Amino acid sequence: MIELLVVSVTGLMVIAATTVVGPRLGIASPLMLVAIGVAASFLPMFESTHIDPEWILAGVLPPLLYSAAVSMPAMNFRREFGAISGLSVLLVLASALLLGLFFMLVIPGLGFAWGVALGAIISPTDAVATSIIKKTSVSKRVVAMLDGESLLNDATALVLLRTAIVAAVASFSFWGAVGTFAYSVVVAVVIGSAVGWLNLVVRKRVTDPTVNTVISFTVPFLASVPAELLEASGLVAAVVAGLVTGIRAPRDLSPQHRLSDSQNWRTVELVLEGAVFLTMGLQIKSIVTNVERDHAGVGTAVFVAAGALALTILVRAAYITPLLGVLKSRSRRAQRLQNWLQGVQEKMNSSEGKQEAFDKLNARRGRKVSERDLDRFAVRVTRVLADMEYFLREPLGWREGTAVVWAGMRGAITVAAAQTLPEDTPQRSVLVLVAYAVAVMSLLGQGGTIGPLLRLITPKADQTATDRQTTAERTRIIELLRTSAETVPKPPHPEGDATPEQFETAKRHRLAVIAAQRSALLDARDHGTFDADILATALANLDAAQIATEMHGRLAGAPGAHT
Repeated sequence: MIELLVVSVTGLMVIAATTVVGPRLGIASPLMLVAIGVAASFLPMFESTHIDPEWILAGVLPPLLYSAAVSMPAMNFRREFGAISGLSVLLVLASALLLGLFFMLVIPGLGFAWGVALGAIISPTDAVATSIIKKTSVSKRVVAMLDGESLLNDATALVLLRTAIVAAVASFSFWGAVGTFAYSVVVAVVIGSAVGWLNLVVRKRVTDPTVNTVISFTVPFLASVPAELLEASGLVAAVVAGLVTGIRAPRDLSPQHRLSDSQNWRTVELVLEGAVFLTMGLQIKSIVTNVERDHAGVGTAVFVAAGALALTILVRAAYITPLLGVLKSRSRRAQRLQNWLQGVQEKMNSSEGKQEAFDKLNARRGRKVSERDLDRFAVRVTRVLADMEYFLREPLGWREGTAVVWAGMRGAITVAAAQTLPEDTPQRSVLVLVAYAVAVMSLLGQGGTIGPLLRLITPKADQTATDRQTTAERTRIIELLRTSAETVPKPPHPEGDATPEQFETAKRHRLAVIAAQRSALLDARDHGTFDADILATALANLDAAQIATEMHGRLAGAPGAHT
């Protein structure tokens, strides 16, 4: 017991130290943790370390994916969903099948089905490993695509892994596999949506922020465990619960609750991510020992892993190249439609134009269109224009494509999934080592070079233009805050010294103004009319103002108040 306690405390200290020291040395802390884990694996106390893969798949990944989904800008996720779904499904399938053929050819006696099983293990990018890219100066669109891909591609890979294992020992049914995948995703989405909604219904009635945060720690498991029991994707259920929570929390939870959540979940992320990378390194000795015990070649397995990693990168590049062409074509179409839609929006903003649109819709549909229908149409136009501006403002070129290709790293999900292979799998120890070697080489090779690569290919930004654009965005937000504040009736101005009742009235007015401003900003977020980061800063400022107002209990200037 004491030994386990010492190891745990030492692990936490190592995670904290690498988080502080890594950026100063210009090395991503996950890479340092893997290296430290590998070195520690040769100590006698760690020589037979084995981590149950279910601890990673069912215990660590659900909260990490849930937390990433909560903090992900939902509007950017929606905008990039077409690319994300292709990367999460089509690319995983193509990679797994080609890798299956490769493994069948280079590993004697393996067979295509077991090769596809190993390909499915190696194909998905890792959400924890992808966190390295967020510390670089990469485009926000690239981050959104990589985040979304790593959140969802695990479901495709794990379903494909189960299908390949079944095909290896029995028979394969294409439509059966499609049905299994569809069932896994649909059931997970339903469960995740329900848990996300119920989570907010319950938590907005809990007044203690600490208790509220404790409840939030259970949410990813409340979503993932039932989904897994129904043989659906627990990881997708946790992601969907996180997306629902992230979208609705600013409207349903108080700033104190959300601030508590944010601070505590950042700590959880730091510890769990660090533990994942440390344990990856710690397992190297036991994995190599198993291969040697089976009299298989360690060097050969590493060589196969290097070839597999090169193949995954090539397949990824071959998929990303036409994807960029499709996205560019969509941007060109958006540019052609932009002026026309802006004209429609200007008409909708005038009373005459709104009435004209109202009459046209009535005539076209052959029935009376309500004012509500017209308002929904106006919102749709606003959202489409905002999407167009987003795509045109941050076009994806060869530099962004290179970033998407090279940032697709493998990590903990690959190592954990490999260890779920049945014990009677042909050459199991070799397959586990191949998967492990791919993950480690991907982290060290791609993760260690992604920063210098991006600095090399990224052109020097026009800081003046960037500052001008940021200032324009902030000016528009300030104007929105001003106009939304004006919708709240002002209380009578006190004559002479204000009474406590008048200060309480002023406090309630201030809170009502903040509520109106937050509602306006959240509507703008849903429409996508502002940059996600700038909007998040404005919402954080409103939260701080509300917390300060509620904590002080009375406004500055009240007798005896010094703020």
